[in-house]
Amino acid sequence: MRRTSTAAFEAVDRPDFGIERSERSSCSEKAIDLPARRAPRAVAASAAMQFHVLSFEGPDGYSRAGGIASRIEGLAQALAGLGFESHLWFVGDPAFPGHESRGRLHLHRWCQWISRYHPAGVYDGEEGKRNDFAGSLPPYLMGQVLRPHLARGRHAVVLAEEWQTADAVLHLDWLLRQAGLRERASLLWNANNVFGFERIDWARLAEASVITTVSRYMKHSMHSLGVDPIVIPNGLSADAFLPPDRAGVVELQRRLRGRTVIAKVARFDPDKRWLGALEIVDALKRQGHCPLLIARGGAEAHGHEVLASARARGLRVVDRNGEDGAGVPGLLARLTELEQVDMVNLKAPVDPESRRVLFRGADAVLANSSHEPFGLVGLETMAAGGIACTGISGEDYAVPGRNALVLQTQDPREFVGLFERLKAHPAEAESIRRAGRQTAKHYAWPEIIQRLFLPRLDLLRYCET
Repeated sequence: MRRTSTAAFEAVDRPDFGIERSERSSCSEKAIDLPARRAPRAVAASAAMQFHVLSFEGPDGYSRAGGIASRIEGLAQALAGLGFESHLWFVGDPAFPGHESRGRLHLHRWCQWISRYHPAGVYDGEEGKRNDFAGSLPPYLMGQVLRPHLARGRHAVVLAEEWQTADAVLHLDWLLRQAGLRERASLLWNANNVFGFERIDWARLAEASVITTVSRYMKHSMHSLGVDPIVIPNGLSADAFLPPDRAGVVELQRRLRGRTVIAKVARFDPDKRWLGALEIVDALKRQGHCPLLIARGGAEAHGHEVLASARARGLRVVDRNGEDGAGVPGLLARLTELEQVDMVNLKAPVDPESRRVLFRGADAVLANSSHEPFGLVGLETMAAGGIACTGISGEDYAVPGRNALVLQTQDPREFVGLFERLKAHPAEAESIRRAGRQTAKHYAWPEIIQRLFLPRLDLLRYCET
């Protein structure tokens, strides 16, 4: 669990939230074009239905720390694109406006006064931000947005994400009941992972909201807590389906001709099986496949163990920073002079366009974990036309041998055997790529919302009563 000192938070005076929020509401609005596609049912209901997403992570660079930010941004944009008035409440960059409108999507940056004292990112000063989020956001949301909407006989859906928002849900539930408006709002709380579960009062949270999660694996993992969550899977945003830059893919494969290119993009966390990836590279090397692991991890401490283990195995590792520029040209510039290298450690972020090129150009993308609540990287790989190699926990979308390679053991020989079969049968590899792209289309956010989320709303209201 992420923890940071709250000394700076405790050292400053708490501002008058009512004054601060009213000032924020006067910020000028910027309109941008959003996807025009709407479902007929969504169009008819859009005026009566309002959506609110509560999350620590969000679309700002300051607010991005992992896959949750991608989920939140894609979900909020898709809801707005389907015609719903949508609000995203998150711990935003302190330098940006407190409120910003993008068509039907309204961004509300919270905890900015605390974030000014914690510039390292969304989880810097986490405890102080959590307390402020739970204490000040629900009264403002209730008084300024929800009450006027609900008083007109309309409905609202509030979807909160991760353990940091659990107390905010409890507070909002109490406020709605006090106002006699609880039956007009659906409160959902979603678990993307098991982080912070020990800090949640599950009985109270289950009474205040409908609990959801992202996969059947997570659903069964949570049964021991005395809850039975509803599964609403993650989705992919529209840019995940943009075709990878063809020239970039061709150039990447040209530069790395003769190598077996394995990509892995994940946090440096033991659950992500980085050490197992090194075993796979070692095994491929012994079999004469000339592997090259293109690795993008994070700043986590486990990264030092991974790199030390690689060198201890005799693997030749080089670090590549981002000095060579951004985008696909920058990625390609970092993938030069690697003839004697077994692993290249990309220390700078890889933007979405470059990720699509990498996922499509690699021979396989290792997205296997020992504990994977959903597996967004595997699904992104499929959307890009790559070959995803997943584990067997939360990746409900993966069908072994049809749209992905699925590893069920920690034995590197399992991957080597599956990979060698694909190399010997190129038609099977191409079939997996095609099936993967088709699978990914079913997980586009508009599809998830229309097929799974909206039809569930009536049931969710029933569950709350």
